[in-house]
Amino acid sequence: MTTTDGDRASVSIQDMSKISGLSEATLRYYEKIGLIGPVPRDESSGHRRYGGHAVVMIEALGCLRATGMSVQDMRDYLRFLDGREDNAALMRELFERNVSRIQEEIERMHVRRRYLALKAELWAARERGDADGESRIVPEIAAAREGLR
Repeated sequence: MTTTDGDRASVSIQDMSKISGLSEATLRYYEKIGLIGPVPRDESSGHRRYGGHAVVMIEALGCLRATGMSVQDMRDYLRFLDGREDNAALMRELFERNVSRIQEEIERMHVRRRYLALKAELWAARERGDADGESRIVPEIAAAREGLR
């Protein structure tokens, strides 16, 4: 739940996990490697308490992580947020590079899907006793298999 520290709201690691979509272990790891700064602790319990600014930043990191962005790219993202005007080009390049990465992943997924669909067709033909159908599909499977490599 939310508590206040002075006039600043803070949330527990459990709530931060729910808000960000990042596991508690990932939140601890990000703190350990310095992706997020040291998280203040509750004086009475010693539990982590994430303040308002940290919540917003970690929410953004959760979105970036959900896209498969690397820790290094997330580090760069945070570094580029310092407001310098020339960082706009760096941010654009960072996101364009990740769009390209996702596009490549989509293309690989299409190849995998095609291979699996052909294998399903092969077994459906075999199930029907359709030897001609099987024979037609085998070369397509071989071609699709090449795309998996």
